[in-house]
Amino acid sequence: MEKQVAIIGAGISGLLACKYTVSKGFNPIVFEARNSIGGVWINTVETTKLQTPKPAFQFSDFPWPDSVSELFPSQNQVLDYLQSYAHHFDLLKHIKFSTKVLGIKYQGASDEEMQSWSLWGGNGEPFSSRGKWIVEAQDTQNLSTEVYQVDFVILCVGRFSDVPNIPEFPPDKGPEAFHSDVIHSMDYANMDYESARDFVRGRRVTVVGFQKFAMDIAMECSTANGVEHPCRVLYRTEHWNIPDYLPWGVPLPYLYLNRFSELMVHKPGEGFLLSLLATILAPLRVAFSKFVESDVKKKLRLAKFGMVPKHSFIQELNSCLIATVPHGFYDKVEEGSIILKKAPSFSFCKEGIKVQGEDTPLETDLVILATGFKGEEKLKYIFESKTFQDRILGSPDAAVPPYRECIHPRIPQLAVIGFSESVANLYTSEMRCRWIAELLDSTFKLPSIREMGKDAAKWDQYLKRYSGRYYRRSCIGALHIWYNDQLCKDMGWNPKRKKGFFAELFEPYGPADYVSP
Repeated sequence: MEKQVAIIGAGISGLLACKYTVSKGFNPIVFEARNSIGGVWINTVETTKLQTPKPAFQFSDFPWPDSVSELFPSQNQVLDYLQSYAHHFDLLKHIKFSTKVLGIKYQGASDEEMQSWSLWGGNGEPFSSRGKWIVEAQDTQNLSTEVYQVDFVILCVGRFSDVPNIPEFPPDKGPEAFHSDVIHSMDYANMDYESARDFVRGRRVTVVGFQKFAMDIAMECSTANGVEHPCRVLYRTEHWNIPDYLPWGVPLPYLYLNRFSELMVHKPGEGFLLSLLATILAPLRVAFSKFVESDVKKKLRLAKFGMVPKHSFIQELNSCLIATVPHGFYDKVEEGSIILKKAPSFSFCKEGIKVQGEDTPLETDLVILATGFKGEEKLKYIFESKTFQDRILGSPDAAVPPYRECIHPRIPQLAVIGFSESVANLYTSEMRCRWIAELLDSTFKLPSIREMGKDAAKWDQYLKRYSGRYYRRSCIGALHIWYNDQLCKDMGWNPKRKKGFFAELFEPYGPADYVSP
C-alpha cells in the first residue's frame, strides 16, 4: 500500500521536500496556508534583496536564468525563480493552497511506550503499521475543515513569519501607553509598496531592531521623509553587518566556506588529528576574523558612527546573525535622514519612547517593531500533544534536539526542515530534503536514540564554544561542509566533491557541488 507523506508549508523547504519525495515515488500532499508558493518571499518590503550571493542561493539542478544578472536579486526575481522551479518539476499539482494546518496529532503507541523505545519509532524505520499522523486542515476561503490521515509528516513551517516577536513591557508602559501607531515589521511588509510609502510619509518613524528587515525599512522611511523627518533606529547591540562579500577584495567564501577554513574549527565528533589541527590553526581563525572586521570598519566607517561591535565577526557568523547592509545606509546616517540610537531597553509613553536611563522621551509618530518572529512557538504549537510540544524544542539552554537538524529521536514518523539556520538556507535545506528522501526510501537507517542524543550534544557544545554570548539555538553556523559530509556519508555518497587535492582544500563549496550523488 502506498505510503502517504504530508508536507506542511510551500516555501523553499516545502518545495524541495516535495520535489525529492516525488523523486522517490511518493505522492506527497503539500498544505500551504497562502494562495501562492514562496514562504517569506511572498511579502517583503520594496527594497528587499537576496542577502546571500546568487551562486550560493540556488537549487543544485536548476540554476538561475541568464536574464538575472544581479548578484543579489530582488524579491520579484526570487519569487519568479521559485515559481519557475515549481513549474519545471511539476510540483504545483501536489499543493493544496489556502489550506491552513490547524494541528497534527499522532495516533499509535502511548507516551509511556514511546519513552521505552531505544530506536526511533520503535523499529528505526520512517514508517509504521501502527502509527499514523492526523492532520487537521482548514480551507481559509470558506473556513471548512478536513482531516487527513498520513504516514509521515515533514514540517516546513519556517521560523521567520506568521508569529511576530513582540517585546514584553511592564504594565502601562507598552504600546497601549503611546498616542499613535505601533506595528510589527510583518504588518509593514504585508502592505503594498505604495500603501507602505504613504503610511510612513511625513511621520517621525522609529524602527526597533538592527537586523536586515530593520535596515531595509529604515532606508525606505528615510527615502520618503529625508532629513525633515529622520527615521530613528533603536538598537540594543552593534552587529557585524557587512557591506559586501569581498573583504579587501577577497571573496568571503574563500575565508569561511572551504575545507581549509573548517580545519581551524573544533568540529562535533572530530578525531584527535583534526582536534590538534584546529588548536594549531586557531590563531589563523582569529586573524581571518580581524581581517574581515577591518574591512567592514573601513567601508562602513563604523568608528565614526560609534557602531563597532564588541564581539568578533566569527561569533556573528557562527550565530547565523550575518546581514548585509543596504547600499548607502551609512550615507543616510551621515546626512541625518537616519539616526542611530542605542537602547539596551525601552518602554512607551504618551509622546513616544523612553530609553532606560534617560528622562527625555523620544518623540515619535510611528513605531515599527522589527524584532523578529517566534519561530519556536510556531513549531511547538502545531502539535496537539503536550508531550510533543515539550519534546520538539528540548531544553531551553541547549540546541534543539533533532538529529542532523531534521529528526527528533522521540517523535516518530516526522521530520523538520528549514527551522535550523545556516549561512545559506536554500543550499542547506536542499541537502536535508535529499537526506530525508533517502531515509524514506530506506537507503540508510538511523542510529539508536541514545547515539542521536550524543550527536546533538556534540553540536550544542560546538555552537556554545564559537558563538559565545550570541549563541543561538538551531544554527549550524559556518560548518556547512562538515555537516554535509555527515549527510553524504549517511546516504552512501562520497563527501569529497572536488577534483584534486588543492581544489578540495581551498575552493569554496556550494550547491553546484552536490548536483548528483
